[in-house]
Amino acid sequence: MNKVILITGASSGFGRLTAEALAKAGHTVYASMRNTTGKNAPIVTQMAEFSRTHHADLRTIELDVQSQSSVDTAVERIVAHAGRIDVVMHNAGHMVFGPAEAFTPEQYAQLYDVNVLSTQRVNRAVLPHLRRQGRGLLVWVSSSSSAGGTPPYLAPYFAAKAAMDAIAVQYARELSRWGIETSIVVPGAFTSGTQHFTHAGTPADAARAAEYESGPYAGFGAQIQQAFSAIVPPDADASLVADAIVEVVNAPFGKRPFRVYVDPTEDGAEVGFTVIDRVRTEMLHRVGMSDLLKPRTST
Repeated sequence: MNKVILITGASSGFGRLTAEALAKAGHTVYASMRNTTGKNAPIVTQMAEFSRTHHADLRTIELDVQSQSSVDTAVERIVAHAGRIDVVMHNAGHMVFGPAEAFTPEQYAQLYDVNVLSTQRVNRAVLPHLRRQGRGLLVWVSSSSSAGGTPPYLAPYFAAKAAMDAIAVQYARELSRWGIETSIVVPGAFTSGTQHFTHAGTPADAARAAEYESGPYAGFGAQIQQAFSAIVPPDADASLVADAIVEVVNAPFGKRPFRVYVDPTEDGAEVGFTVIDRVRTEMLHRVGMSDLLKPRTST
């Protein structure tokens, strides 16, 4: 069945790959991004061409996840045009690279805003519609770093992704009685070499960062990048994440997995989350609220 899908941060990376894959699979996809008439205008053109070439329903829409008014406007436009929203994919995010101490508190707050608070803005705009429908799906793009191996110099990003993952778990429980499902997709690392860090933000306190790269610590950042890149298989393809999300969306109600792991590096996240999620599950059983573990069929 055709689904109406909203994806945040769809101009590149997992977001764009998934938007195209879902559209090819027959769904109506709203690929949201900022600056659709400016910086991302070429992306808008490319996606329009993709739709024509593949006879797919892929649409771009202006949405700034850091602005509640922008989010509200985008959601209202989608509902007015399509009549509903069935799936929301929380994908928007930003990464930084550098010693934790060298990032200012303001940088931590800004990164948290993009990676975590953005999901709350979108949920507050979309969930009233999904709850009225009595059916829906939230797909959260988490990170294997939240429960697996974590290389240094990525502390702000890893902390934000861990926070987002924790919020996703709580939303899953609170929305289950409304008939709304949750699937948390846990990607590992895909891009090999230093390209993985090309678009990462850098510390505002350059002097403090330089202290971590001086004397016996010279080249520490490069060493981390090389070590991190070495464990990524050369044939790791980020489109595997998009394929996994298509499978989740296409699965029947009640059969969608709570977590999906797409981790070529096998950094231990699946083991870590298995333990964490089991502890959480057992607690709900202990307090007599195990019904929250499965979405309720709408009446």
